[in-house]
Amino acid sequence: MALSFDDIEHLLSTRGFHQYGREAVSQLEHALQCAQLAEQAGETPATIAAALLHDLGHLLAPAGNIAGHDDLHQYVALPFLRSLLPDAVLEPIRLHVDAKRYLCAVEPGYWETLSPASQHSLVLQGGPMTAPDAECFACQPFAKEAIRLRRYDDHAKVPGLATPPLAHYLDIARSTVLPLSAAARKREALQAADAA
Repeated sequence: MALSFDDIEHLLSTRGFHQYGREAVSQLEHALQCAQLAEQAGETPATIAAALLHDLGHLLAPAGNIAGHDDLHQYVALPFLRSLLPDAVLEPIRLHVDAKRYLCAVEPGYWETLSPASQHSLVLQGGPMTAPDAECFACQPFAKEAIRLRRYDDHAKVPGLATPPLAHYLDIARSTVLPLSAAARKREALQAADAA
């Protein structure tokens, strides 16, 4: 089932108030701070949307995730967003965990900058990449955007930080929506007629 922006807003507004892992901010605070950092850096609307939605998979994952296991959140939301958003949004989301693994492999001192919770999750996510894996990662489309997203993610953990409201960033995300195909427009028109 595809998510609409109303569904995304509902998820972030309700389940987003849960604590973000072992960090001192909620899921929603983390998402808003990440989007704000991307916006302040002059990123494209697609990268700002990716920053807002990069951890949506945590909110969609089944309750009762097994402690000590990676929840693969970077993949969970993708099927729900695929018909709504372009690859320029989805690929940085998919790659943001690998970007952390990449930075740990290629940037001396990066691991030490991670929060204890992020260091812990890195172990569950496979640890630093090998040199060949890092080379492959860097050659992928949207790897550079994912690396920048990763850096925003790392800094978006400040308790009490003021940010623009969720509606502001959802409007930016809406600006990236995929155009509807003729078949999808016809299907939506038929569904609307049936509902009326």
